[in-house]
Amino acid sequence: MTPEIDFSFLALFARATLTVQLVMILLIGMSFWSWSIIIQKWITFRKARAEAEAFDAAFWSGDPLDDLFDEIGPTPDGAAQRVFASGMTEWRRSHRDTGDLIPGAQQRIDRSMDVAIAKQSERLQNGLNFLATTGATAPFIGLFGTVWGIKHSFEQIAIQQNTNLAVVAPGIAEALLATGLGLLAAIPAVVAYNKLSADADRIVGGYEAFADEFATLLSRQLDA
Repeated sequence: MTPEIDFSFLALFARATLTVQLVMILLIGMSFWSWSIIIQKWITFRKARAEAEAFDAAFWSGDPLDDLFDEIGPTPDGAAQRVFASGMTEWRRSHRDTGDLIPGAQQRIDRSMDVAIAKQSERLQNGLNFLATTGATAPFIGLFGTVWGIKHSFEQIAIQQNTNLAVVAPGIAEALLATGLGLLAAIPAVVAYNKLSADADRIVGGYEAFADEFATLLSRQLDA
């Protein structure tokens, strides 16, 4: 009676060659790191949206902007608040002791808010490049492990001079496991990258829209 062959993940991993094992470990590591980024970004984006909504309500509440700025300070925690604080800080710096405005205040305020938005955009986009890299490379890394494993299987066939399916199948199964792990790492990374990139763009777009509205309010005061 032919003994049963264990095709569990651990058994396939243990029977694989060292090269294929390293490929599997790399793909598993990439998958875990991708999921950690996905979860962290989901939490960050959710917090950013909630903070932006709360600050938008405070900004349009009708209270004086100077009072709002004094309340949150020059270095607040929220991203939308930082954009507002950068504009207000430059606004106050543009006033002379006599109360007159230094020429070019509008341009400096706009640049200050643009820099703040760029910093927040970089923070939101941080880590997404790894998801894109994982989605693009993981299938090929897995394919490399499969090709290497199948090569090893054919070498064993030549050594044993036996083409029995029972001899060939375990080696091929071990090799195909690498491709499966590559797809397992790549598919969630690609889906998450597209979703999170779109979410980041929408959040940054909200910051830019707020900066434009805030600049318009300040422009009216400058004209007045």
